[in-house]
Amino acid sequence: MTDRVVLAYSGGLDTSVAIGWIGEATGAEVIAVAVDVGQGGEDLETVRQRALDCGAVEAYVADAREEFAAGYCMPALQANALYMDAYPLVSAVSRPVIVKHLVAAAQQFGATTVAHGCTGKGNDQVRFEVGIQTLGPDLQCIAPVRDLALTREKAIAYAEANGLPIITTKKNPFSIDQNVWGRAVETGYLEDIWNGPTKDVYDYTDDPGFPPAADEVVITFEQGVPTAIDGQAVTPLEAIQIMNQRAGAQGVGRIDIVEDRLVGIKSREIYEAPGAMALIAAHRELENVTLEREQARFKKTVGQRWTELVYDGQWFSPLKKSLDAFIADTQQMVSGDIRMQLHGGKATVTGRRSETSLYDFNLATYDEGDSFDQSQAKGFIELFGMSSKVASARDQRLGL
Repeated sequence: MTDRVVLAYSGGLDTSVAIGWIGEATGAEVIAVAVDVGQGGEDLETVRQRALDCGAVEAYVADAREEFAAGYCMPALQANALYMDAYPLVSAVSRPVIVKHLVAAAQQFGATTVAHGCTGKGNDQVRFEVGIQTLGPDLQCIAPVRDLALTREKAIAYAEANGLPIITTKKNPFSIDQNVWGRAVETGYLEDIWNGPTKDVYDYTDDPGFPPAADEVVITFEQGVPTAIDGQAVTPLEAIQIMNQRAGAQGVGRIDIVEDRLVGIKSREIYEAPGAMALIAAHRELENVTLEREQARFKKTVGQRWTELVYDGQWFSPLKKSLDAFIADTQQMVSGDIRMQLHGGKATVTGRRSETSLYDFNLATYDEGDSFDQSQAKGFIELFGMSSKVASARDQRLGL
């Protein structure tokens, strides 16, 4: 029986050429797998047909948008996942769901190898291959661009020589990856980190310097997951899509960062994540209202470690699973409404209400009705500062 290779297929030049390229290099039949995670663009049936026209023996299309939003974006939201305090894991969080479908397709079609279109310089090669190794330990991995010397110039020449149905061979000045959680843009003139991004970099967001009238939105959460917007029930996917549109219209969620890649280099990245950034801001504030202080402090540490694991391609790792359990436990009381004003690139919380709130008006107020016994503060301060006081006295005695 001829070997089979499952290829993560986008419909673009490189992965279209990779179908024949892999066949010639390995002698294997290629099964193209396209996974819809809300990246937009072409209809997936069109993409599927192109894969067949380029020589794939099978073409498998998966609509994973709801699965991605609920099972991958929502955990990132509950973790307030921002790598280097800025990047909401736009690409990193999509790779595990793509890997899941690649491995399922390999098992369904009897493939021994999974191929992806990553280079040897980025994070995604690690995310794909670690995930594939974990879910399909018997599967091999290849990367045509990295392992089979498929350069863009060779891809264009191959497509022309074989009459492949590629829409365009003109090189986009940027490398772009997008899904419903956000959009990542790199390379081209952005590699000079002194150069500012120009208007053509952006697609999900409008210019925050020329915003429309302010937009007020109320987001309802149940156990850390958005369930309604302005009183209208939504699925996780709908919540992200609606906030992408509304926050994006106000220029919310533009990120320009020099990022520490897993492979050890620094890379300049532009991200657009209007829905993700607005939802994270709202979720964080609801946690401020509903999480106990020590629990909230420790969750920040757990959330940062969770974020690093996902960035590093460890979605399926035992530690990630353990941290999931902690984060899920913290979300039991994270329910309520957050009111936000979206305007001029900012998502600003203006109101909070929750049946599970730990905010006690009578304890917080300085006006009539104050139930906080201020007479206890003096003794508390004395005890709270005792260890520092004793240590300072010793240091002074020793002349330190």
